[in-house]
Amino acid sequence: MQTTIYYSENDTYLIEKVDRKGNRERKSRSAVILSILERYFESKKRLGEILVDLGVLSHSDLSQGLDMQKSKFSEKLLGDILLEEDLVSPEAIERALVIQSRHTED
Repeated sequence: MQTTIYYSENDTYLIEKVDRKGNRERKSRSAVILSILERYFESKKRLGEILVDLGVLSHSDLSQGLDMQKSKFSEKLLGDILLEEDLVSPEAIERALVIQSRHTED
């Protein structure tokens, strides 16, 4: 997917900051911008919320998984319950955990 971002001269200092961060981290400008957006929108979210944001889990399926965790599987992690019930794929759980772990390290 390709996206074009338009900015004015007033925004130049922000683009320069993004470019410096990209040089330090050896990332492209777009990768830096996406990581900033991800941090803004996904920080402090729980696994189920991230899965919903990724579009791989519906709100009703999340509620179902949380209800099951409360009633039957209090010792199980939500991700394990969602996998066992075939509500999400292992790849989706892995992606959500990567996103979540990026923000717990900060």
